[in-house]
Amino acid sequence: MQSILELRHLKTLHALREAGNLLRAATLLNVTQSALSHQIKQLEEHHGATLFERKSVPVRFTPTGERLLKLADAVLPQVAETERDLVRLAQGVAGQLRIAVECHTCFDWLMPAMDIFRKRWPEVELDIVSGFQADPVGLLYEHRADVAIVAEVDPDEKVDYHALFSFEIVALVAHDHPLAGRDYLVAEDFASDTLITYPVPDDMLDIVRQVLKPAGIQTARRTTELTVAMLQLVASRRGIATLPIWAAQNYLNRDYVMAKRITANGLTGRLYAACLPEVSQQAYLLDFVATTRESCYLNLLSVELL
Repeated sequence: MQSILELRHLKTLHALREAGNLLRAATLLNVTQSALSHQIKQLEEHHGATLFERKSVPVRFTPTGERLLKLADAVLPQVAETERDLVRLAQGVAGQLRIAVECHTCFDWLMPAMDIFRKRWPEVELDIVSGFQADPVGLLYEHRADVAIVAEVDPDEKVDYHALFSFEIVALVAHDHPLAGRDYLVAEDFASDTLITYPVPDDMLDIVRQVLKPAGIQTARRTTELTVAMLQLVASRRGIATLPIWAAQNYLNRDYVMAKRITANGLTGRLYAACLPEVSQQAYLLDFVATTRESCYLNLLSVELL
């Protein structure tokens, strides 16, 4: 028997299982959905059997599909590890990634991604620059950090930006708040209330930068370092908070507060990994970016890859 199997076929099946459907699998692999469908059809025709049930949610594989997934689970990690070893042999890789963040909610997704990366690159020193950083890119120039997680691309900065992901930011209100019955909130809805935020400058808040400032709206502010304290203030009608939906999900699941879209089209936040050009193409840096993108896309609510 002559096999037509290629690594791309195994990667497709693995991505389909992890992502749950063809569209998300295609996004994860950065290919078109039609290209993935073609690969699967090619395998099914060659083996004379379907690989998964088309209308199952989440995707459910047939015995043929499961057997190929077993192969993917055995082969793909070995290929990835071999590729990392070849980089180590060629470059003598040993380095460090000191990560500076400007957002309080980054730790919700950063720590799991770091755990995965640490297993793949144990020789790379991985650390988070302590404390909240109002100017994480500045730490790159001072060589006090190697990666800065930022919300905007500044073309005037002499750094490289690696796109991570976008996500929806929602407004959080109490169940008995006057705005609780709205389908979505607009800038004017914040004018007569208190905006509860982390203690960061206005230009680092998407709600201010993208919604309130363009509308000429100023609002009273109250700050807290802790998410739980923020949600307690919201629940007791002390004001309105805005957070990435994943950061508030546990509270929403417990029906502690209510989430409202911000504007009819929603408010979108974005995150990038910034680094100096001399670090930008290091194999371990590129793998850190890829690991972070995949981990967040598969595990965080409302995330889309940039």
